Amino acid sequence: MDTTHSSPEDLESVLTLSELAERLHVPAQTLYDLRSHGRGPRGFRVGRELRFRSSEIEAWLAWLEADDAARHPSPRRDSA
Repeated sequence: MDTTHSSPEDLESVLTLSELAERLHVPAQTLYDLRSHGRGPRGFRVGRELRFRSSEIEAWLAWLEADDAARHPSPRRDSA
């Protein structure tokens, strides 16, 4: 792995599963369950601990919003 051109400032922020669960106000088990059903955020392991990049969390949240909007469209407002 070439690390000659990277610095600590270049690293994207990463959350643990526990940190993500806390920020979303859901149990960690909920995130495990979502991931096991293919509906959770993309992550990776560092040792035994799951980690999630901020960009992956944002993409996942946007996907959840779009999916929910498709399932439950808000009433259209006709503009006059």
